[in-house]
Amino acid sequence: MAASGSSARSSLFIQLSPTRSTKLSFTVQMALALFGLTWAVVLLLSDAGGSNFLYYIFAVLAVAYMIYVILQNTSVFGIQSYIEVTPEYIVRKHGVFRSKHVTAIPQIEAVHLSSLALRVTQKDGAVTYYDLKQVRKKKDLEKIKRRIKELATTHQFEVTEN
Repeated sequence: MAASGSSARSSLFIQLSPTRSTKLSFTVQMALALFGLTWAVVLLLSDAGGSNFLYYIFAVLAVAYMIYVILQNTSVFGIQSYIEVTPEYIVRKHGVFRSKHVTAIPQIEAVHLSSLALRVTQKDGAVTYYDLKQVRKKKDLEKIKRRIKELATTHQFEVTEN
């Protein structure tokens, strides 16, 4: 379903880079996946009788882990991690197998902008924290902040910065 023209233009869609906040970098994760896959292939080739079913399970798990790492950290299958700011809501998604976190703009009471974070306080007292360390470009970070300030004037919520 395509978005209407005015809605598509008023939406800000910023891709995130999840590898910036992981404990193991993308390169290390891929090296571990390739090592596991190589080990599984060596085990399968060295098994003369081919009777060990666990080697096949290990090979399938190594391939599954490699696919998971690729899905989470690259945009090969489309953008999986993003922050979207529209006139109606703010959406944060951190990957393929993770749920979206939606904050309705009319429910926002205050927003605190810092250099690499966005803290949204809703009218019901709930606080949502958006980690902006994963934003790839400084220009995109400025776009998010500018868009939030524009929405603050439209929807009359407080914006503070430090």
